[in-house]
Amino acid sequence: MSIGSGLIAPSKLQAFYLPAPVGKRFCLFHPPQGQQFRGRVLYAHPFAEEMNKSRRMAALQSRALAAAGFAVLQVDLFGCGDSSGTFGTATWDGWVDDLVVAHHWLQTHAEGPSWFWGLRAGCLLVVQAAAQIDESSHFLFWQPVSTGKPLVQQFLRLKAANELLGGEAKGVVTQLRQRLDSGASVEVAGYGLTSALVHGLEAATLAPPKLKHPPGRVEWIEVSSQPDATLSPASTASVERWRTARCDVQAHVVLGPAFWQAAEIEEAPLLLEASVAALCRHPQPSITAVRDDH
Repeated sequence: MSIGSGLIAPSKLQAFYLPAPVGKRFCLFHPPQGQQFRGRVLYAHPFAEEMNKSRRMAALQSRALAAAGFAVLQVDLFGCGDSSGTFGTATWDGWVDDLVVAHHWLQTHAEGPSWFWGLRAGCLLVVQAAAQIDESSHFLFWQPVSTGKPLVQQFLRLKAANELLGGEAKGVVTQLRQRLDSGASVEVAGYGLTSALVHGLEAATLAPPKLKHPPGRVEWIEVSSQPDATLSPASTASVERWRTARCDVQAHVVLGPAFWQAAEIEEAPLLLEASVAALCRHPQPSITAVRDDH
């Protein structure tokens, strides 16, 4: 579909399966709307159950960004959601490769500035994926984690908590670690974990990637239930590392619930608004063509 005169024709959400080296990845493509096309955005979901808790917020944000003129692609990584494979056979490097493949699809179907948008562990994934992309990239971080190791530890403790109810919690986390370190897989809260996935996540850090092009913008947004909250010391230190790498980092804290871990599905409207405003913070060049051929 070629659009003339700088206009983007209205188009509906597109669901499709994207071929990957192993199997297929389920994708949702939100074409840009309105009269100005601002760029393209690739979303990386968080880890395990956090993905399910965040689906509504991811969908709401994708629609809001599309309405603002961005082409947005959501992809279920290997073994997640409706994609091929099982979570228990997934690897960290494989997930990074999934994002590279998805970015290539988005790159060939929409033009303009490229944004990587991640939530929690998804931020770690997009940083590694961006390092493999031969173009300047911008980042939208939602509640980023500075490193994956505490996330793994927290997840393993879920197993200990369940065992505690049965009176068998002693040494559970230690036993899980020993099995993972030996190369075996474990199961926690219904999710199978390979040692390759766990070790990859634990080794991941939210450090500025070594890009082939000058670093782009970073919009760092967190939510808090406290009206006057500020970034944590760990987040502040991470932001400074990005700024030291000559990145234009804007950090925000908005009022809202921790929807990725809430018992019920929650929404954070101020996060949606802040994200659209952040990506539109600087004028973007208008693009006159979007391609919808898969």
